[in-house]
Amino acid sequence: MEKVYLLFAYLLCTASTHAQQNNVTSEKKLYKEIVIMDSIFFTAYNNCDIEKQASIYADSIEFYHDKGGLSTSKKDILEATQKNICGKITRILIKGSIEVYPINNFGAIEIGLHKFHNNQEPESNQPANGSKFIIVWHKTNAGWKMWRVISLH
Repeated sequence: MEKVYLLFAYLLCTASTHAQQNNVTSEKKLYKEIVIMDSIFFTAYNNCDIEKQASIYADSIEFYHDKGGLSTSKKDILEATQKNICGKITRILIKGSIEVYPINNFGAIEIGLHKFHNNQEPESNQPANGSKFIIVWHKTNAGWKMWRVISLH
């Protein structure tokens, strides 16, 4: 009987360790996917690729900006980007600042720091430590979509 308990305890520990390893692997994969999506989106942002940005924004995007307020029109967000950002502003990610948290059966939350360089001014008033951003990513059959964005300066 003691051997049965020991075998059961061994199997339980092995299964738990295996599940933890799978979870770590899944989290690393998710982190990599979100970092890649961040790079794809902001490369499009910095190069004024409005079509690419549009393909990443969810149709039901909500963009919360601490200074500009709430925007819920994908069309308006893209038009404002074209008018106010293209050729004027460059987004720079603070290296190593991205955190990614899984949202079960939905996607992920990305939190990080970035700076915006005004290409028309030699010096920027951007804080040295950057500004915080939060992106809620939704995993769809068509790929990752920016579902909600919070931009804090």
